[in-house]
Amino acid sequence: MTIMLLLCCTVILLCIIANRFSNKFGMPALLCFMALGMIFGSDGVFKISFDNYAMTEQLCTVALIFIMFYGGFGTKWKTAKPVAVKAALLSTLGVVITALLTCVFCHFILRFSYTESFLIGAVLSSTDAASVFSILRSKNLNLKHSTAPLLEIESGSNDPMAYMLTMIALAMISGDTGTSIPLMMFMQIAFGVSIGVASAWIGIFILQKGDVVSEGMDTIFVIALALLSYALPTLIGGNGYLSVYLTGIILGNSAINNKITLVHFFDGITGLAQILIFFLLGLLAFPHRFSDIFLPSLAIAVFLTVIARPAAVFLLMLPFRASIKQCLLISWSGLRGAASIVFAIMVIAKGANLDHDLFHIVFFISLLSVAIQGSLLPLAAKKLDMVDNSSDIRKTFNDYQDDSDLTLMRMFIPEGHNWENRLIQEVNFPTGSLALMIKREKETLIPRGNTRIHANDTLILSVPAYRSKNDGKLKEIQITLTHPWCGKCIADLDLAENLLIALIQRRDENLIPQGSTMIHTGDRVVIYKQNKPPSAPPLPPS
Repeated sequence: MTIMLLLCCTVILLCIIANRFSNKFGMPALLCFMALGMIFGSDGVFKISFDNYAMTEQLCTVALIFIMFYGGFGTKWKTAKPVAVKAALLSTLGVVITALLTCVFCHFILRFSYTESFLIGAVLSSTDAASVFSILRSKNLNLKHSTAPLLEIESGSNDPMAYMLTMIALAMISGDTGTSIPLMMFMQIAFGVSIGVASAWIGIFILQKGDVVSEGMDTIFVIALALLSYALPTLIGGNGYLSVYLTGIILGNSAINNKITLVHFFDGITGLAQILIFFLLGLLAFPHRFSDIFLPSLAIAVFLTVIARPAAVFLLMLPFRASIKQCLLISWSGLRGAASIVFAIMVIAKGANLDHDLFHIVFFISLLSVAIQGSLLPLAAKKLDMVDNSSDIRKTFNDYQDDSDLTLMRMFIPEGHNWENRLIQEVNFPTGSLALMIKREKETLIPRGNTRIHANDTLILSVPAYRSKNDGKLKEIQITLTHPWCGKCIADLDLAENLLIALIQRRDENLIPQGSTMIHTGDRVVIYKQNKPPSAPPLPPS
């Protein structure tokens, strides 16, 4: 046991070091994790004999649950909404088109059996979100025409369709006549969608009720929720990957407490899951077998990259008037990765009788895809003039925060104010603040040091955001029709002494509350709750 823990620690540290140096050499970090696995494996330096497909499938499935959940949870819907329809088509019809074209190629050109051809097409039909966005994030590479959020939704949501196609292929291999396949497809979609949405809404309800989940236990609750949203539909024949992705995207775009903390926590968990998956896959591989599958794997990889993926992309994107350059970049960004290999392992673990070495074929294709397509993705984006230098790729994720925590403050200067008739350079502004503009009647002025402040001016100042030091916290409350505050003025509320209503968000408007402000249905009320200091001991009697 101690040796195993030491080995795990060594592997994780080596992967972290590999991740640090991979960026310098322009090599995808996930490729380094796979290479480390092969170095530790049977054909590598350390000669660890490992060929347990069943255990690998179970470990990788758990890791993939968190990768899928975070793929949804980290997606910023506000950024992704304009391209959601295109992304949904690519992640459904695009996957089917890619699988069918690959099936035709394997059957008629490589002479594989029809069922194995369809199985290979199904397993390889999805793209890998972890591979694509580890590259875009490490290079801080944002893309024009909302291509980054498009790839984010597509690559994060196409695994459920690939999984369903893989299950259909397995049913065909087992000799199913096709009578149960429509029922299986219906159950996969119906249970996956309904349980995923239900899990998300239950999670939102519980997380918004501050008295249900104790302080610090919200991350543990969300872990349990992610596992439940996968396990429950899978148990009754639904698509667990679809369910967990929907749970993540709904939960991540809702007003829940401690969202930034949750995002950073799951970012770390997902990073560990990626290390686990790619290292295990490398450990499971036997490089000496690559010579047997080299030519068919290379042919499939070239066909996928040059014909199948571009055909699906152009067919679905051109009706939306996407440019040729954007279609080419989306085609090139279709990296194969962890999900494809995990699905291949799943097929083998279920005991499917195959004529070809499915695992090593899919592994080698994914290795080529991450190594070649992944390494050349930044160059392809630049050559196609698709790099957007005016924005930050992190803005497409829910964990994005501006580098400088500044907020704006409006200050009215009445007659007799001690700043009246003084120059900007003569005024003692609060530490760290800056006068950005002056509103004077119908005129807006950009202030300089020699600008004079007049009575009835409105100054717009940028001031540093307040950083709490555990003396209180902000909390957001959604006002429903049945909420006790609904329809009441703030002055009429019986608020605790340590409670203050700081802001009311009403549609697209932020209101600074006054005593006469009425709270409406649909408002989001931001309250500040001060931590009560310990009560002073009673004074002794005189």
